[in-house]
Amino acid sequence: MDRMMGLINLDHEHHVFNELAYFRNNASLPFGGRYRMIDFALSNMVNSDINEVAIFVRNKYRSLLDHIGTGENWELDRRNGGLFILPPDWNDPSDRSIGDLRFFHNNRDYFHRGKSQYVLISGSQFISNTDYKNAFKFHLERKADVTLISAHVDKVESEHYPYFRIEADESGWVINITNDQKNSELFTGVYIINKALLMDLVDECIAYNKDNFFVCGIKEKLKNLKVQKYDHEGYSAFVNTIESFYKQNMNLLQEENYRDLFFNRNLVRTKISNNPPAKYCEGSLVNHSLLANGCVVDGTVEGSMLFRGVKVKSGATVKNSIIMQRCTIEEGVYLENVILDKDVHVTKDQMFIGSKEKPYVVAKRQVI
Repeated sequence: MDRMMGLINLDHEHHVFNELAYFRNNASLPFGGRYRMIDFALSNMVNSDINEVAIFVRNKYRSLLDHIGTGENWELDRRNGGLFILPPDWNDPSDRSIGDLRFFHNNRDYFHRGKSQYVLISGSQFISNTDYKNAFKFHLERKADVTLISAHVDKVESEHYPYFRIEADESGWVINITNDQKNSELFTGVYIINKALLMDLVDECIAYNKDNFFVCGIKEKLKNLKVQKYDHEGYSAFVNTIESFYKQNMNLLQEENYRDLFFNRNLVRTKISNNPPAKYCEGSLVNHSLLANGCVVDGTVEGSMLFRGVKVKSGATVKNSIIMQRCTIEEGVYLENVILDKDVHVTKDQMFIGSKEKPYVVAKRQVI
């Protein structure tokens, strides 16, 4: 898709991940057994034939850089276009921009040098498997200035509270963007905008010392813009807290949800890891769980998600838990409603029990 470039803006995302975000930003948080949160946004763009993608990232991005590398796993390691990591740059003595406007201002060359006429802007906390080609076609047909991707939720949950709600007329033209908690039409954080209009709005926001492009450049100027709503179809999830992270991972243990996210559309791409298949030792018991490659299970695993390289020793029980990469669960351990970050070692005969509403969380590289 030569006429649309991609931008993943991580600067204003809502997140309360506590221990899980001590050493990483939310975009690099593991999700779904073998993926990271950012994999879905990147894959959606690449699967929509977007071959030029930039990421606005302000802090704690070492883990993110390690994961995405040159972008080769998303076919973004290319001579023309490709992947661009754009941290804020304060070397311009004339720069007076703040917030995410500083990213737009100091990386203006990225937009000017790109040949695309339109920009698809996304965050990383809306989990979906989406081909945006139809949304782009819709945007062009309606001759809109901006097209907002919306998602309808049957029941408003706590993870939906921070997101804007969209009010539109019968023709899909957006008439209001609100915080009305009773409105179940959520703005996903994904939108399409004309690049020239984007840069004009950026300049205007900077001139008036604004700090949030979407709020000040689009939401506050809604009456002056032609803004359309495009409805997302298929499985989706919003992840912005530990509780929603736990719940949405557990939801993927339901076969219909897992198949809808990963198998009914394009592939979700991630960093390749050369691990052997999961090994189930004699006497082990695994039920209603998702295990990634490299796992070795000699104990009991029920209703849980194990990432790559997890070891569950004989006599250990893991129930309704999320165990991230390379964790070791020793003999006699009992874990229930627990989230272990990467490289945690649980010693013999320990017991940790959380609740589904408040899972017990252990930060990475701990020995407990």
